Amino acid sequence: MNTLQVSILSLLIAQLLKIFTTYPPDFSRIIGSGGFPSSHTAFVSSLTTTIGLNHGFYSDIFAITTVFSLVVIYDASGVRRAVGEQANVLNNIISHFDLRNNFKNIEKEKEFYKEELKELIGHTPVEVISGIILGILIALANNLYLI
Repeated sequence: MNTLQVSILSLLIAQLLKIFTTYPPDFSRIIGSGGFPSSHTAFVSSLTTTIGLNHGFYSDIFAITTVFSLVVIYDASGVRRAVGEQANVLNNIISHFDLRNNFKNIEKEKEFYKEELKELIGHTPVEVISGIILGILIALANNLYLI
């Protein structure tokens, strides 16, 4: 398999695993962000590992993909996680003050408060580390012609 195919396979496997990491299994998790393991992290870690195996771990292209991967991983675990936590706080404030009902007659606010903000956006450190491990293992399996 080529580098892109390995990376996409890692992404798909991570997304499929998300279904079975909740009880009962939640099939809607296959298209959602957040959760265990991080599919973003699996995707970029398999990309970086495959590039390293194919072009050398001292090559310029490996350095570029490593930097790219670190940015994606930081975003998944840092920035996006903070956004999810802020969404949780805002949803609690809205439900506490029951703002949806207070603005029933004002169309603009009614539209704004009609649904809760998405809270499961980012990843915990365990979800990120598991995505890294999954991506590396899939890249190594591909390199050994196991997949």
